[in-house]
Amino acid sequence: MTFGAEAADVTFDGLLVVMIIAVVIPLALGLFPRLPLPGSVVEIMAGILIGPAVLGWVSQDRAIAVLAKLGVAFLLFLAGLELDFDALRGRPLQFGLIGFAGSIGLGLLVTTPLGLTDVIIDPLLVTIILCATSLGIVMPVLKDANQLSTRLGTLVIASCSVAEFGAIVLLSMFFSGAGTPNPLQTVGKLVILGLAVIVIAIVAARAGHWDRLHEVVGRLQDTSAQIRIRIAVLALLALLVLSQELKFDAILGAFMAGALLSALTDPERDEELGGFRHKLDGIGFGFFIPVFFVATGIAFPLDALFSDASAVLRIPLFVILLLIVRGVPAILLRRDGFDRPHMIAAGLLQATSLSFIVVATEIGVAVGELRRVNAASLVAAGMISVLIFPMLALTFLRRSTPVTP
Repeated sequence: MTFGAEAADVTFDGLLVVMIIAVVIPLALGLFPRLPLPGSVVEIMAGILIGPAVLGWVSQDRAIAVLAKLGVAFLLFLAGLELDFDALRGRPLQFGLIGFAGSIGLGLLVTTPLGLTDVIIDPLLVTIILCATSLGIVMPVLKDANQLSTRLGTLVIASCSVAEFGAIVLLSMFFSGAGTPNPLQTVGKLVILGLAVIVIAIVAARAGHWDRLHEVVGRLQDTSAQIRIRIAVLALLALLVLSQELKFDAILGAFMAGALLSALTDPERDEELGGFRHKLDGIGFGFFIPVFFVATGIAFPLDALFSDASAVLRIPLFVILLLIVRGVPAILLRRDGFDRPHMIAAGLLQATSLSFIVVATEIGVAVGELRRVNAASLVAAGMISVLIFPMLALTFLRRSTPVTP
């Protein structure tokens, strides 16, 4: 199926198959709720199955590739929107920053020998990949365990937030495809990007005090205009373009756009704002993000992963490195009076990562700093972390002794 002569080379047959997969998977998981399988992992596995590596039903054509890029943007945008700045203040932020700095140090310590032995190309890139945490996966786990509003939950969420933001910033600074980074120029560009975010925030805050404009936005938010959603997407695209112009990776702009909207909007007033956040979730997780995950599976280099025995051995190696780099800093919780089961559970949750790994490995391969076999192994390790670590964390949380607030 095509539209017009100008789009003669754009077909939607593959996208149709991708969307069938995107619909069938959550329905199947809903019919079997006892299966502890995250939808994102199953979508990647389904993409591998229908892709060139196995059945060959679908290849990553232009339509799928473009929508997958928008899926990455929405994924990071919604991750930024999940940030709770009030919860980050004080000790939680301190815990997150110290833990992330510890992860960087541990990461360089364990990846440098791999670089010297030519197992990997760039230890810094692999360190950054290992330092992130999937906040969107950890939050539901803590919520299901009734730990989200506890002191442990607050500290873990802060740690995950700092790790996600820090990893995105570092990846954009050093591996954006803009050549060898200049530290002074990089800081200057970050300042420019930060100032742009501040200007947008000030304009938005002042506009909210203009009664006439406020009344018009409120009137249009639930009409066909969906004005709040259009403004949010405008902010997303503006910061995406600015990030690219500054030679950062676009994911930094997407994340900062989400963080900006998180700071400007109150989740408790979401219904009053026309279900603003709920609608954005619907756009992202209803269409763009599942396309991204299935497309990741379609492009998954399965042949490279099983090209030799050493390639397969890289998967458990990266799983162990995830545990070391992100899990070990959880020992800092001892200072806050937590016992060993609490620390192990926190470490497992902090080591749970997939979304950022998928995004970062694509960038690493594109800029020539990551081999396809290592990219595939890292994604496989991330899938294992998402499948196993949260379940183990819940087991340890059940064994732990309650900690007084």
